[in-house]
Amino acid sequence: MQLPAPIAALTRHLEAMTLLGIVVVAGAIWGFVALAAEMLEGDLHAFDEAVLLALRSPGDLANPIGGPQLEVAMRDLTALGGVTILTLMTGAVLVYLILRGARASALFVLCAVLGGQMLSHFAKFAFSRPRPDLVPHGVDVATASFPSGHSMMAAVTYLTLAVMLARTETQHRIRVFLIVLAALLAVLVGTSRVYLGVHWPSDVLAGWCLGAAWAFGVALLAHWLARRGRIEPEVGPDGEVPPR
Repeated sequence: MQLPAPIAALTRHLEAMTLLGIVVVAGAIWGFVALAAEMLEGDLHAFDEAVLLALRSPGDLANPIGGPQLEVAMRDLTALGGVTILTLMTGAVLVYLILRGARASALFVLCAVLGGQMLSHFAKFAFSRPRPDLVPHGVDVATASFPSGHSMMAAVTYLTLAVMLARTETQHRIRVFLIVLAALLAVLVGTSRVYLGVHWPSDVLAGWCLGAAWAFGVALLAHWLARRGRIEPEVGPDGEVPPR
């Protein structure tokens, strides 16, 4: 039986997005593995040092470039990747999904974010890379350095929330806006960690890669579960729902 034209177009679109998602996940995992290998061999040390020193005033490593106002702004941005803010953001999206009647999707989001947090802790424990001691730290830190937990969890949380919210939107431009905004927040958080001297640049790059791989892997899993009726289906551009 031939599908109606709008449903057929939506199905083709979802299949194309699935293929793109697989490519993104594979590329992000490859990027993380490559960074981890280079880090373990010590090949990233010169790059890491050069970037950290470039962000400090010549002759005074305790003074980041840009002045006190930029340093305060970076501390504010780094908080966006902290447990408190990420928990509040996740809770807000969970409530939104529940109010829309998407209880299965809400539970899925909660499991996805918690799973990403567990992966971040495991990766830090596995690599146990010391924090940078080249420059003074701009904020207090206690855990290992690789990968950057703030960078990874910002990517995991914001991208996962954006993907799940985008599934409820009918307008393509709003979907794009949500994904771009999530990516921008993750970039700002990671950049702030390097600026404040609490992470090597390679820590942040690895955190972004692993976080993006997890988030887009979650998106693929959500699509698979929706096709099987386990969570609420994605809404199409005109409000239509693709066949299972």
